[in-house]
Amino acid sequence: MSAPPRRTHRIAAIPGDGIGTEVLPAARRVLDAAGQQFAFSLEWTDLPWGCEYFTRTGRMMPEDGLDQLREHDEIFLGAVGYPGVPDHVSLWGLLIPIRRAFEQYVNLRPVRLLRGIESPLRALPASGLDFIVVRENSEGEYSEIGGRFGRGTPGEMAIQQSVFTRTGVERIVRYAMRLAAGRSGRLASATKSNGIIHTMPFWDQIVAELTAGSGLDVSTHHIDALAAMFVLDPGRFDVVVASNLFGDILTDLGAAIIGSIGIAPSANINPERRFPSMFEPVHGSAPDIAGKGVANPIGQIWSGVMLLDHLGHGAAAAAILDAVEATLAEDRVRTGDLGGTATTDQVAAAVIANLRI
Repeated sequence: MSAPPRRTHRIAAIPGDGIGTEVLPAARRVLDAAGQQFAFSLEWTDLPWGCEYFTRTGRMMPEDGLDQLREHDEIFLGAVGYPGVPDHVSLWGLLIPIRRAFEQYVNLRPVRLLRGIESPLRALPASGLDFIVVRENSEGEYSEIGGRFGRGTPGEMAIQQSVFTRTGVERIVRYAMRLAAGRSGRLASATKSNGIIHTMPFWDQIVAELTAGSGLDVSTHHIDALAAMFVLDPGRFDVVVASNLFGDILTDLGAAIIGSIGIAPSANINPERRFPSMFEPVHGSAPDIAGKGVANPIGQIWSGVMLLDHLGHGAAAAAILDAVEATLAEDRVRTGDLGGTATTDQVAAAVIANLRI
């Protein structure tokens, strides 16, 4: 019997800036090694966009950048941002246009303590840490509506509007509900309706409407108390759904309690699969260590695990994550943020070696 045809996927690779240009190639080698083992191929298109591109062209990506990306199955991003280019320019010139043009309204960020890593928390649940934050990724607090007035005068002011639509809130809550139903059935919602008197009661209302009679164990928490519970009692959570800003903040805290922001992954998902989704580590471009070859590639590799899982290669994704944990458990090959001295390439090579065992 002949072997099944080898599946090929077109992936747009945007290393971006700083350590993104180091960790993304390292992660690519891991994904390609998994492809050889699990009979699929990744056809990479290298796109040198980001802040360096901006300094040369005045744009974070070409005018037809979105059209170029549209031709791919998925997008693999490194990191964006560099000194000299304001953060709002880099964010709104690349990441946010991609997320919104391709309706990547779900941002998934796992909070899982990997084997071999110690959490900074003194007390951990017996089962460890393994929950996921579902962040609304297309509206909310990160809107373009507003402006600055009276610049340079005593009465100078700035106005920033949040935008919460029924469509936007309903679809993110429904996604989180489906995810919770497939896990433990527990769903926590982040709010601040005691202080934000319009958008957050609206959010709470929709959560209550959709989850009524669902059979899920639903809880609602004010964001300040929720942040404290992430530290004091993280084991109570399984799926957490949050607005754009709240989800962004909570997941950086989530990265801290699992040992290092350098290992935290994320996925920007278009659930309907009408457009490519984008996978990127939570960490930034880290210009202080860029070019030294010592950045932790695990966040990028784990983001690649999420990419493969989204493409339907669940076995390969699981094998890579097992290889990452095996590498960490050996306690020999770690980058500086985890107390080691290994280089980016040494960590990637160790993961590949454990993948082949």
